[in-house]
Amino acid sequence: MDSETAEIIKKGFDAIVSEIDAGKAKADELSEEVKKNRAELLSAMGRTAAPLAAKMGVNLLIRGKAGANGEMYDQVYSDEKMFILGKTDPMPYRPDDMTKKVDTQFCALSEKGVFSEIMYTNSEFMTDSYIREISAEEAFDLYGFDIMFMLYKAFEQYLKRSDDLVSSLEKTLAYVFKSEDEQNPQ
Repeated sequence: MDSETAEIIKKGFDAIVSEIDAGKAKADELSEEVKKNRAELLSAMGRTAAPLAAKMGVNLLIRGKAGANGEMYDQVYSDEKMFILGKTDPMPYRPDDMTKKVDTQFCALSEKGVFSEIMYTNSEFMTDSYIREISAEEAFDLYGFDIMFMLYKAFEQYLKRSDDLVSSLEKTLAYVFKSEDEQNPQ
């Protein structure tokens, strides 16, 4: 290899390294931008996901009594459907009643796009909860980026279900509207 070819290769290599470094710097800059605006991003995702929560969410247990056999009865559920987005180490006690220990603590998104924190207290005879609205910033502080990932997964599952439904309907319609000869080949 002559020196001119080696110089061209070196310049090309240097250009590639420069592009990689510029890409890394841009990625770092964008990552910082996402981190800086994470609450706004989460709020926007929550507003977008709210209709999905109405369709695919669950009505959470508010309270219920436990019988001697451990079975729940007299359960009361939330009026709104919600997505459970994350779980964290429980607080030592509930803000509404400091005598009640928190056994489990979750972050949820309601069908109205509101982030909430649900704290459950379990006793031998009763499961009880405390629900409070929290801001997107509080949600990030308490539950981290996992809640954003869970919202993303909700979008992904909804789109997959929609794609599966459309595919099934296409197959059904194709079968229904086939000519009689196609349906009963000899």
